[in-house]
Amino acid sequence: MALAKPETEPEVLSAPVRLRRRITRRQALAAAVAAGVGVGAVRLVSPALSNLSRTSTVAKTGSGSDWVSPLGSESARVMHLLRRTTFGYTPAQLESALSDGFGKTVDRLVETPAAEPPVLDAASTPGGRFAVGQLQQWWIDHVLTTSTPFAERMTLFWHGHFTSDYRKTADNTFMYWQNLTWRRMGMTNLRSMLMQVTTDPSMLRYLDLATSVASSPNENYSRELMELFTMGTGNYSEEDVRQGALALTGWQLPRPDSTAPAAGTGRSLPVYSSQKSGVFNTRRAYHGSVTFLGQTGTLDTQGVVDRILAQPATAPFITTKVLEHFVTGRPDAGYVKRLANSFRSSKYDMKTLMRAIFTSDEFVSSSSYRSLVKSPTEFMLHAARAIGMDNSKAAKLIAASGSGMGQVLFDPPDVSGWPNNESWISSNTVIERVNFVTAALAQAASLPPSSDAVKHQLDGVVGPQTASMLSSASDERARWFVMLASPEFQLK
Repeated sequence: MALAKPETEPEVLSAPVRLRRRITRRQALAAAVAAGVGVGAVRLVSPALSNLSRTSTVAKTGSGSDWVSPLGSESARVMHLLRRTTFGYTPAQLESALSDGFGKTVDRLVETPAAEPPVLDAASTPGGRFAVGQLQQWWIDHVLTTSTPFAERMTLFWHGHFTSDYRKTADNTFMYWQNLTWRRMGMTNLRSMLMQVTTDPSMLRYLDLATSVASSPNENYSRELMELFTMGTGNYSEEDVRQGALALTGWQLPRPDSTAPAAGTGRSLPVYSSQKSGVFNTRRAYHGSVTFLGQTGTLDTQGVVDRILAQPATAPFITTKVLEHFVTGRPDAGYVKRLANSFRSSKYDMKTLMRAIFTSDEFVSSSSYRSLVKSPTEFMLHAARAIGMDNSKAAKLIAASGSGMGQVLFDPPDVSGWPNNESWISSNTVIERVNFVTAALAQAASLPPSSDAVKHQLDGVVGPQTASMLSSASDERARWFVMLASPEFQLK
């Protein structure tokens, strides 16, 4: 079987994959054998890891690349855009985007308001004491059915950036509200976003701002607001952390509408009839003068946010983080500066930033093609959608499978969020991806024609090892297995 070609002859560019991982083929095979994966999977996992661990030496010499970028083709650019901004696509969604073309598809993604998910009935449980699996499946099901998948992609991005987890929050109703908030604010402006983040009940509890009072300020939120959420290390002092913590005191959790007994505990727990933000208690707040980021005077929460937005480090920090998720793991300094200047001039408008990213030459350059690794959530959702898996079955399987690949929704590993790109790939997590493909295919009642799979899901461009395995696959299910477990499908 020859290398499949895209619908339109691509501009041939010598752009090797630039992902770095030190995983050997021997380690991959050993892990596969230990996990009891079949011979076919072992044969595929090995080249997959080989392809996902190319070094900078290979990149510099231009040798060893299994594919070239087809992004000279309009159809390939559209599919590239969809892979970066959604969680895969149905044939109908792809056909619609190809009909609209790249520019109109960008406009639609950026300008279409987020569709609201259905109400989660469990959120009325006293104290939010319901299983996190219900929350995970609710969100996954919405991602699979929504008419605005880009909004869900941005919701996931902000979930990993403004991090909270259900364990410390200890109230899954709060985590449900946070998911709603991140979706609604996701394409607004950073100023309003930071106020919503600060007063979000999950965040108030996760970073201890709800217990921070003038007589005993807690520094956790002040520190992470600057270090992880807006500016990065080296752009503030320890005194800024202390002074910021004073200025941010006074917030507390929202008051419940009522209480109700928790089953089997004998305790009464809070019940909320609607979503609420944190409340400000002036008696708990500090009202004196502070010196924060070079300015002295009385300062409230909005003042803290405005001082952060005035810092030269903020726009580049946010821009870099977004580029690492949507364009390249190592954005060029000049690229960051150009987009950051535009972002700052727009008063930190997210639509302006995202449109500038998607319409930039760098987004569709040969070096951008397949330069990012799908997160476990992206990979699983794309695979489920590609094979037309039943949404309910897919939601349960995806929620149950994330842990082995390193990504559990509503449970990031720490306040810095999840890793990115090549950090997702190890011998163990690749085996888990293969196992997911096996389970998904086993649960699929029927499959779309595999003859269209490579063209529709991978631009018609595969490497020689994948092409060889596709050629030797014995039936439809085997061909789908090869494609979904291939190195090409792990990339976006």
